[in-house]
Amino acid sequence: MHDEKELISGCIKGDRAMQRQLYERYASKMLVVCMRYSKKQEDAEDILQESFIKVFNNIENFRKESSLGFWIKRIVINTALNYHRKGVYLYPHFDIEDMHDAGGEDVEITNYNFKDLLNILQTLPHGCQTIFNLYAIEGYKHKEIAKMLNISEGTSKSQYARAKTLIKEMITEKGEVKHG
Repeated sequence: MHDEKELISGCIKGDRAMQRQLYERYASKMLVVCMRYSKKQEDAEDILQESFIKVFNNIENFRKESSLGFWIKRIVINTALNYHRKGVYLYPHFDIEDMHDAGGEDVEITNYNFKDLLNILQTLPHGCQTIFNLYAIEGYKHKEIAKMLNISEGTSKSQYARAKTLIKEMITEKGEVKHG
């Protein structure tokens, strides 16, 4: 097993064995990211493959300002956003003023396993799904999301609020809701 520096150097040289090692080291983690932005396994796999093509084509540009894993994750997220960019606009957007807080309480979802949570995220409309992932999971601010998706900050906030409402409704329907 090679260290990160050797993998990067090998990938820059086009060494297929090093590319395979890099892929094997990060693919399963990145597939999880892809699944959060996709409705189907096939779409997630397409995003993953496209992402790694970009990684290998651009690895010489990796400046080591962050970890290699973080750099790859940013490529995966951007690839997923581009893959579904049209989907973000297919669903109605709500102004934040039109949204009501679902009871003023957050829903605790810590009792759900990863597969259940992934299923919930995958049932959200693409716009809600994308913005929920970017805000709640990836940690982007609404201003950053708005810029990334070329939407207004209010649209980002409203889609996030809508996602939270839909998630709470799905959890409540299961009768397993816990309030925090």
